[in-house]
Amino acid sequence: MAISDWRIELIIIAVTDVDRAKAFYVDQVGFNADYDQVVSEELRFVQLTPPGSACSIAFGTGLTDMEPGTQRGIQIVIPNADDAFAHLRANGVEATPVDEQSWGRFVTFADPDGNRWSLQELPKRG
Repeated sequence: MAISDWRIELIIIAVTDVDRAKAFYVDQVGFNADYDQVVSEELRFVQLTPPGSACSIAFGTGLTDMEPGTQRGIQIVIPNADDAFAHLRANGVEATPVDEQSWGRFVTFADPDGNRWSLQELPKRG
């Protein structure tokens, strides 16, 4: 049987302070807050989604044994790198200026724990 229609829809990241991380991603970066559920004293699940994305991130307590700040290489495709950079800077996020490459235009930033993100504006296709 052939494998078809596999989609990545949730990526777990590790953070030290759930409330601080939620505020950063929602208030500063602009992600949508989907869920924040305290299941028990040992388990809290927070799910956030970038605008327009089919893939969300989740963090909380009791979700992962990863060390906070170790997530690297999550990439989000964006329509305009200049606009993304301006948005992040206007909201107090330290972001790199737009990096022009032949395979796209990139802006990078890290959350308060050091989890790193790359935003890519795809090159124009002829």
